[in-house]
Amino acid sequence: MTLTQSTVTQFQDMIFSWWKDNRRDLPWRHTKNPYHILISEIMLQQTQVKRVIPKYAEFLAALPDVYSLANAQPAQVLTLWRGLGYNRRALYFQKAAKVIVADYRGIIPDSESELIKLPGLGLYTARAIMVFAFEKNVAMVDTNIRQIITHYLFDGLPQKEKTILMTADRLVPAGRAWEWHQALMDFGALAMAKEKKAMHVVKKQAPFKDSDRYYRGRIIDVLRVNNAKETQLVADFVREYGKTPVFFHRIIDGLKKDGLLVKKKSMLALP
Repeated sequence: MTLTQSTVTQFQDMIFSWWKDNRRDLPWRHTKNPYHILISEIMLQQTQVKRVIPKYAEFLAALPDVYSLANAQPAQVLTLWRGLGYNRRALYFQKAAKVIVADYRGIIPDSESELIKLPGLGLYTARAIMVFAFEKNVAMVDTNIRQIITHYLFDGLPQKEKTILMTADRLVPAGRAWEWHQALMDFGALAMAKEKKAMHVVKKQAPFKDSDRYYRGRIIDVLRVNNAKETQLVADFVREYGKTPVFFHRIIDGLKKDGLLVKKKSMLALP
């Protein structure tokens, strides 16, 4: 479809009108501190908002600035990350903090070209920091925003990524990128979710229990409490879950390779 200025204006008015009565009050919306915004954006990757809210406060209380994160023990970072899943995000986050301290004197950059160089940051996260911390007038597109654009402006028909990005750029109101993207996120999380349920198109997310990810998380949870001998840990898991020792040794080897655990003498431990 041709995206006329009239269409753009009508769409913006629809989103802002809905948001006026339905906006969420989230803790990271009360700050422009780039470090705080970076924490929230990394935590929100593939994790529900309700799970992030308490962890965001806990993380900030323990590691209040980029220097404390850069200098923390990885085991502390992983322990603070408990409950958020995808533990590699925590290690990438700390690597990013180390780069910020070493290369940027502890100041988080505000340009896309510099932000995407940081470990674990893709285009979306880089632009989210630009918008929410520095109020840059750029577009950002995640899964929810892509679905909104496709549903309302392209009759639900899939579009090329280039088309979605060009459309998102056109939609950003001048000088209101912060508000616009907060409104879109709330609309995607609340209004679109309700509409999908009404249309019976929401599919229950397949549980990841019995997947590698599930057992990786359980092993990390054990090591958050105490170090453990690999043979004993494997024996305990074989007894509890009924898998073979080879299966759990493979999972442990993968965690070692990803830097999520280390072997100290005969003991497994967080790094």
